[in-house]
Amino acid sequence: MRSRSQVKRGLLALATATAALVAASCTAGSAADGPQPAPGPDEQVTITVSSQFTDRELDVLNRVLDGFHAKHPNITIKSQGNQDDDKITQAIRGGNPPDVAISAETINLGQFCSSGAWQDLGPYLQRDQVDMNQIVKVAQEYTAYEGKRCAMPLLADVYGLYYNAEAFARAGITEPPKTMSELTDLAKRLTEFNPDGSIKVAGFLPVLGSQANHPWNWAPHFGASWMDAQGKSSLGTDPAWQEMYRWQKELVDFYGWDKLVQFTSGLGQQYSADNAFQRGKIAMMIDGEYRTGFIDQYAPELRYGTAPFPVADGKPELYGTGFVTGTIIGIPRGAENAGAAWELVRYLTTDTNALVELGNGLKNVPTTTEALHDPRVERSEQYQTFLDLFDNPQLVPSPPSPNGSAYMKSAEDFSVKWQSGQVGDLGAGLRDLDAQIDAAKALGGN
Repeated sequence: MRSRSQVKRGLLALATATAALVAASCTAGSAADGPQPAPGPDEQVTITVSSQFTDRELDVLNRVLDGFHAKHPNITIKSQGNQDDDKITQAIRGGNPPDVAISAETINLGQFCSSGAWQDLGPYLQRDQVDMNQIVKVAQEYTAYEGKRCAMPLLADVYGLYYNAEAFARAGITEPPKTMSELTDLAKRLTEFNPDGSIKVAGFLPVLGSQANHPWNWAPHFGASWMDAQGKSSLGTDPAWQEMYRWQKELVDFYGWDKLVQFTSGLGQQYSADNAFQRGKIAMMIDGEYRTGFIDQYAPELRYGTAPFPVADGKPELYGTGFVTGTIIGIPRGAENAGAAWELVRYLTTDTNALVELGNGLKNVPTTTEALHDPRVERSEQYQTFLDLFDNPQLVPSPPSPNGSAYMKSAEDFSVKWQSGQVGDLGAGLRDLDAQIDAAKALGGN
């Protein structure tokens, strides 16, 4: 489940994290050369683990940590929950980092690596001959930056289409849409208006920045690329972005911007019992696999289905792609017990039993091939969609950047202006956005 890991929340914390990470690279404790040895069987060691998990999710993690302690009784674990990237970074900067850091903000990986805030795990992997091929390829990709592996994947989030099966039945719809034209058509058929013209039920909510509607979640379905081969922002040069925004604008105009603003202002919080899809206010939406857990908990009577999210009409070969992100784990610079920390990192990211227990408990997708296909993974019909998607080599993570998610936040800010009619020339606006992103990236260290 993703109560801890909203990418949007990470974007809001970006500015603080950026400055802190740069400072951390200069002030944290020194990392010794080479991998640190694991503690001997008679050497008692206590390591600290910091994560954003709280409440039930922290309990899930702690049970798995207990399993590690049972295998390594000389290594005691002190688990600290409710520790986001800002808090962990501040601890690194203050010279008192945890031994193991868990982050739900994959997009910050570029900052962690380029600043040296998280250690390079390559020497540990090489020393212990860890086979990275056991990890799903896309998860390998989003946990490394410019050839440096300073994190390992610890479960993944995959995005697809959710649809209200009862609404489909009432409208005589027999299968989910596969193209954007089909999505638009079904969205209009499923939309209901109140007598005063306001929106009662949105077939699909086309508002970027609301619910799980974000440029990074939609872009893979249009084949839109964030950067070109030279690492420059390509929103103004890749025509897929204009196609995405123009498709969106058609739906925005169908509803009317003022009506959408009114409708979205009355929706419940995305990660709560009042989520709009769970309450029947939205008939179709894009969201991650973790939503199945929310529905199980808050709307068990809801009849719904899942499928790959539709793709651009001219690119049917993309069907089955999607945005992927996940939780990452690493060893901060200056960790006191790096050798013991590595033993835990390796256990949590490669041990099938640990990954299956974590995946089932957190409703996230396991990141090794063996765990992904383990029969003990709990899978409903709806959840199976996301397990299948994770097996698809077309999945797309957002490219890591030395200034983290700054480019994503810039794109979302632009989207808000576009959808509300504040951008007259889309092409010119996207080219200006490229310049803005590239300038910010240069300031971030590249």
